[in-house]
Amino acid sequence: MKRMDEPIPAARLVDPHSAVAAKVGERIGELRRRAQLSRPTLADCADLDVRHLQRIERGHGNPTLLSLMQIAVALEVPLSHLVEGVEPEDLPETRRPYGHSTRDTQTRRRYYAGNGALEY
Repeated sequence: MKRMDEPIPAARLVDPHSAVAAKVGERIGELRRRAQLSRPTLADCADLDVRHLQRIERGHGNPTLLSLMQIAVALEVPLSHLVEGVEPEDLPETRRPYGHSTRDTQTRRRYYAGNGALEY
């Protein structure tokens, strides 16, 4: 029998790596390499700790808007370039905006498959 005072492993509480974080991190790494900057140089220009930048590029954690803005300014690109290619479908089902859940998508598919008439 499990003891009540045993800690619950963090992996069971929440998945720290999301598809969105991975895509944003991958994009930041791509832009950094294109600008021919090392991680320490970009971290210094963005006024971030190099370990924090490494975590962001690897898709770990959840960068704040301020961190993303600092990175965008340091890379001399618009903030929108960092999130390019991220779609609502990349969010976990429970975090999707209204109209982008699996149920909503299935409803839209039925609607368009029936030439504008919903099929139930």
